[in-house]
Amino acid sequence: MSDKKQGLSALLGGHLRENGMLMALVAIVLFFVAMVRWQIDVDFLSAQNITNLFLQNSYVIIMALGMLLVIVAGHIDLSVGSVVGFVGAVAAVLTVKLHWPVYAVVPACLAVGFLIGAAQGYWVAFWRVPSFIVTLAGMLVFRGLTLWLLNGQNIGPFPKSFQLLSTGFVADIFGVNRPNMTAIVLVCLAALAIVYSGWRARARDAQFGITPEPMVIFAIRNIVVSAALIFVGYKLASFRGLPNVVIILSVLTVLYAFFTENMVTGRRIYALGGNEKAAKLSGIKTDRLVFLTFCNMGVLAALAGMIVAARLNSSTPKAGVGFELDVIAAVFIGGASMSGGVGKILGAVVGALIMGVMNNGMSILGIGIDYQQVIKGLVLLAAVIFDVYNKSK
Repeated sequence: MSDKKQGLSALLGGHLRENGMLMALVAIVLFFVAMVRWQIDVDFLSAQNITNLFLQNSYVIIMALGMLLVIVAGHIDLSVGSVVGFVGAVAAVLTVKLHWPVYAVVPACLAVGFLIGAAQGYWVAFWRVPSFIVTLAGMLVFRGLTLWLLNGQNIGPFPKSFQLLSTGFVADIFGVNRPNMTAIVLVCLAALAIVYSGWRARARDAQFGITPEPMVIFAIRNIVVSAALIFVGYKLASFRGLPNVVIILSVLTVLYAFFTENMVTGRRIYALGGNEKAAKLSGIKTDRLVFLTFCNMGVLAALAGMIVAARLNSSTPKAGVGFELDVIAAVFIGGASMSGGVGKILGAVVGALIMGVMNNGMSILGIGIDYQQVIKGLVLLAAVIFDVYNKSK
């Protein structure tokens, strides 16, 4: 009997990391719902506020996807905030001053991000320069280049076609408009896809002899996720529909989750972070993988830079300041390990949403930026302590 109890305890502990952050997100949302209603009598989960939540924090989620791979590989990138500002400045010069069309500006900026990631990844992967030093230098270099490119001034406004990257919404193909039936249908399909994917993963684990999590926990998690997704989708549909950034985030999340869980290269990145020497001895080209993770990070930082510039409708010298801290914090809060080799895409997304909900809720409550920084720092510290405690057990 005691062996069965120990087995169940180990099983629940094994799934504590992936379910714990989801529970924390639900708890934080409920806390702010109650506090905002009690203090200023405002609906925290109003359609407008949910829309603002996604628009204001889309850059964190996008970059968290790339930062997770960098951290899983055992490295870190401190330059992403400066790359966001620099690519936003490049987009402003190309669009506003040189009058390039949007269909040319977007791939050009993504190419700039790729080259930046390649330049930094080259020194980390092939010359073994610590990523902390390389990207710290990159943070200073690209912040200076941003100031030089903008000449210390804002450049804007952007044309409407470029602004659609951040402020556009998916039109209702059914013609209902309010509620936006396209948004409702897409969200319901997404909920079904999540349940189906989870069920297939559970069946695959059983096929290979891996003990699945208890059915009760599996069912509760999927019910909570599906209900929350449909609720958010209905709220967005009753306002202006699905923002374009939500579609971008959803597509990227699915692609990166598939890459990390089902593709050989994705699994090799985890092997690299878990034990680089063993990975190299098994034939994995570890230096090439490290190089690719930094290239990928540069592309996602460039995409985030364009979305931030489109939302602000101008490129500013201060754009991207401090972004790297929010992104790194989101990844660690989402369950990634400091030593590499551990972390999930969905965990990074949940961590970014936790950061976004906290920022949004504290701003609505009128909490000063000083206290906000203290609270976010304590949350990050708690997440890292939890990781260390898990490893010690």
